[in-house]
Amino acid sequence: MLPAIIDIGVNLTHRSFASDLPAVLNRARGAGVAHMVVTGTNLSGSIRAVELAVAHPGLLSATAGVHPHDARHWEGDAPARLAKLAERPQVLAIGECGLDFDRDFSPRPVQERCFAAQLELAAMTGLPVFLHERSAHARFVEILAEHRSRLCDAVVHCFTGTKAELHRYLDMDCHIGITGWICDERRGLHLRELVRSIPASRLMIETDAPFLAPRDIKPTPKRNEPALLAHVAAAVARARGETVEALAASSTTTACAFFGLKLAAG
Repeated sequence: MLPAIIDIGVNLTHRSFASDLPAVLNRARGAGVAHMVVTGTNLSGSIRAVELAVAHPGLLSATAGVHPHDARHWEGDAPARLAKLAERPQVLAIGECGLDFDRDFSPRPVQERCFAAQLELAAMTGLPVFLHERSAHARFVEILAEHRSRLCDAVVHCFTGTKAELHRYLDMDCHIGITGWICDERRGLHLRELVRSIPASRLMIETDAPFLAPRDIKPTPKRNEPALLAHVAAAVARARGETVEALAASSTTTACAFFGLKLAAG
C-alpha cells in the first residue's frame, strides 16, 4: 500500500460529479487518497466547496477564490463576501486566482485587479494562495512579486510551463502542483525532465478532476477523478527516478505543511 496521498486541486463542485459524488469519494479512498482540497473558482463555487468540506470533515477541505475566467464578476459585494467566506475553518487557501491570457474570458485589466485583490486578501488572512497562470507568465510574476513578501505561501497549480518559468517560480519560493498533464504525450513530455529539478519540499500532486485525465491510461477516461491521483504519483515518481512510495510520502508531507493539514490516523 502507498502512503496516504493528497489531491491538492480537485473540482468536485463540477456538474459531472453531481450524480455519483459518494462513489467518487469512495474510489478515491480506495486508491489511497487521504484528503482532497476542493477548488473554489468563483463565489458560488467556493461556497459549494465549503459546503462539501463541511459534509465530509477530515476528507475534504476547500479553497475560496475567483478564477481569472470569472474575474468579470469581481464587482459589488463579491470581495466582501469572499473575505467573509475565507474566515471559515474549511478554507485552507485563497484561490484559484491568477491570470489567463490564453482564453481571455475576462478583460485583462479586470483579471489583474481581481488577482491583486485576492493576493491582498491572502496577505491579510495569512492564508496561502492557489494560483492559476496561462499564457501570462511575465505579467503574472510582476503582480505576484509585488505581494510575495507578505504571503505565507503560494502554489502554482497545474504547472505546464517552461524550464525558465519553473525556475522563476522556485526563485520566488513558490510550490509547484503537477497534474496528469505529465502523462500527455502531445504536450507534457517536457515535464518529465522538469520535475526532477523541483525540490521535494516544493512539489505537490493533483488531478484537477474532472479535467486532465491521464492520456496514457487506455482507453483514456472521459472524466478524470481523484482516484487517478495514484497514477499521477506513479508518473511523477518515474520521471524523478524515485519510488512511488517515496514520492507519495514526500508530496503528502509537503501538502500537509503547506495547507496546515493533519491527517487522521489510519
